[in-house]
Amino acid sequence: MAENCTVYIKCDRNVEVQNPDVFMKDLGDVYCLDKNIRDKCRMLKVKHFRTAEPKRCVLSTIRLVELMEQECPEITVEIVGETDVLVEWVDVHRHKSTGQWLKAVMVCLVSFFGTAFTIMAYHIDSGVNEVFAEVYRIVMGREPGGLNVLEVSYSIGLAAGIIVFFNHIGGRRITKDPTPIEVAMRNYEKDVDMAVIETAGREGKALESD
Repeated sequence: MAENCTVYIKCDRNVEVQNPDVFMKDLGDVYCLDKNIRDKCRMLKVKHFRTAEPKRCVLSTIRLVELMEQECPEITVEIVGETDVLVEWVDVHRHKSTGQWLKAVMVCLVSFFGTAFTIMAYHIDSGVNEVFAEVYRIVMGREPGGLNVLEVSYSIGLAAGIIVFFNHIGGRRITKDPTPIEVAMRNYEKDVDMAVIETAGREGKALESD
């Protein structure tokens, strides 16, 4: 093996694994000119989730560097990514259960009817129907009788605006840009990850791998 070989590790902030055994390759990218050293470091076991313990933990890259240098004393490790990694063990079989599907259906129903209720409550509160009726009287010179062109146009425009704003028609994107929901979810995940990592650091719970 080459002397004074440098290994670069670029870890992600948040990692999900489907196996209780966590290896270095699961946490991010490992690069080294020496292929043997690179493969050896990538297959280094850094954590084992036990059934009774929490399914989420924080791993410090300092500890990862220590493990890699213990495994390969002739290397120098450079960190080019995150300094702490939030690792979560996801039980795939549990998430395929009927209960998970029922939860997904319930979330969809709540989102649909909740959104519909919010739109209707806003329209009632702001008096949209009265505004349409008044505009109709001014333009047409008579009282509106039932459904009119303003209400139909507004409904079509509202649906089109929602589709354009959320950048989705069914399962298709209108543009390649991320949707507002995706942006909001990524920001939320980032905030949660940072909160968990900072809490683990303050409480001294950044794990030293098994």
